[in-house]
Amino acid sequence: MKIFAISDTHLSSVVEKPMDIFGPGWEDHFQRICEDWKQKVTDKDLVLLAGDISWGMYLEEAKPDLDLIGNLPGTKVILRGNHDYWWKSISQVRSICPQTMFAVQNDCLRFGKVLVCGSRGWTVPEQEFKTEEDEKIFKRELIRLDLSLQDMQSKRKPDDFVVVMTHYPPFNSKMMPSDVTNIIDNYKPNCVIYGHLHGKNCRVKLEYDVHGVPYYLTSCDQVDCKLTLLGEVDDGI
Repeated sequence: MKIFAISDTHLSSVVEKPMDIFGPGWEDHFQRICEDWKQKVTDKDLVLLAGDISWGMYLEEAKPDLDLIGNLPGTKVILRGNHDYWWKSISQVRSICPQTMFAVQNDCLRFGKVLVCGSRGWTVPEQEFKTEEDEKIFKRELIRLDLSLQDMQSKRKPDDFVVVMTHYPPFNSKMMPSDVTNIIDNYKPNCVIYGHLHGKNCRVKLEYDVHGVPYYLTSCDQVDCKLTLLGEVDDGI
């Protein structure tokens, strides 16, 4: 089984929100994702999507977008992003997921020898939080991340491949260690993926090492609408 990742598909089957207004990197972006996906992924493989999946505001608006992804090869695992306003309770989200799609929230999911966990996250401050509300949300997301990692640790076996998903970058613009990376470091996963960052001027570094753990930026416009290969295990789903 191969493990791939991409994030920030920003689909808009129902909501009128074309992405090409944000630059040439977004032209026909989902078509390009699909072309690359179909070349790389088999039904035995796993694809992780780290948030900002659909512009839909409600579950019924997001479902056509989830179905588009669901029709692609492989098993898919999704995480909430800051623009996934349709993402309400986890039970509601899971009720509309296609048969080959699973959602992570405050827990950990197993696929063969692969464990997937994580949390949306929040903006890591440069020095201090801009508002008290930002600090409150950030600390709440740390609790959710730790809950997910604890669940992962309770299920972990020696030869498991562990992936942590966040939507927000787990460090600030200077790529400094943070409370997020410190929590993750306690559990020593095989890799971490994140998204959220877009445009030519964002802090682009597609792979970054924190204490021996690779962190991958997977925002689709930053990876040229191509899936990132995270690893491969010898156990099928």
